This record gives sequence, C-alpha cells and structure tokens, in this order.
Amino acid sequence: MDQPTLNLKMIILIHWVLTIWGCLVFGGPYAWANFTVLALGVWAVAQKDSLDAISMFLGSLIITILLDIIHISIFYPRVGLLDSGRFGAAMAILSLLLKPFSCFLIYQIYIQRGGGGIIYPSPGFQNQSTAYQTIDSTEAPTDFYAGVEGKGHTSQGY
Repeated sequence: MDQPTLNLKMIILIHWVLTIWGCLVFGGPYAWANFTVLALGVWAVAQKDSLDAISMFLGSLIITILLDIIHISIFYPRVGLLDSGRFGAAMAILSLLLKPFSCFLIYQIYIQRGGGGIIYPSPGFQNQSTAYQTIDSTEAPTDFYAGVEGKGHTSQGY
C-alpha cells in the first residue's frame, strides 16, 4: 500500500470519528455536510488515479470549513449543556481545527496524482504529450486524392 493512500485513509478515519462525536450536539446540516465530504473521500480512496475524485474531496473539505464555522457559531447551545454535549462540541471544534491541515495533506496528494498546482504548477504539467490531436493542428492536412491518378479517379472541375 502506498503512502498517499494510507494518509488519505487516516484523514478520512479521523474526520469520520470526530464527525460522529460532533453529531452528539450538532445534527442535521452539520452531519449531512460532513458525511457527504467523507463519502467523497471514500471515492478518492477507491479511485486511486482519479484527479476528479481528489479535487472534489479537497474542494468540499474547504467549503465545509466555512460551513462548520457558521453552523457551530449559530447552533452552539449556550445553556443546559451536559458533559456529553461539551464533549461533542469540542470534537466538532477539533475537527474544524484539523481541516486546514487535512486540506494541506490532500493538496499534496492532488499534486502527486498529477493535478496542476494552484499555488505552484506541478513539473511537466504543461509538457504532457498525448496522441490526441486538436482541430487547430498546425500540421498540413494530407491530400486525400494524392497519388490516385493511376487508380481510375478523375477530379471533376466545376
């Protein structure tokens, strides 16, 4: 098992546990947002070479940072919080604090999978050569009728 896949699995496992504990206090939209992001993370683990999967996971994790800040600040219970409630809120806050570090690690995996760097371009990203030829090719088109004089083809002039 290679190192990026192991790191990705650990990130998902840690955020899964913290999200479950955070759901002791914050349910509904908090749970939907975070479990959806974790599902995208599972997709990124399953598709080891997919740039789309890892970029969707990274983008959604960045979005949930903002969503978690809003959700925790609005729905934090101010009175009547038991010890289990304090524990759940602390785990939701810990998950929020770990998300920027997780985003950094996932960004490194994104670069390793061949994604173009947002901060710095990955080496060889622009110089990839493929068999795909664009429509706006600078090569001269091959003449379809070249060399067919002896094959019975006559060109008609209009």
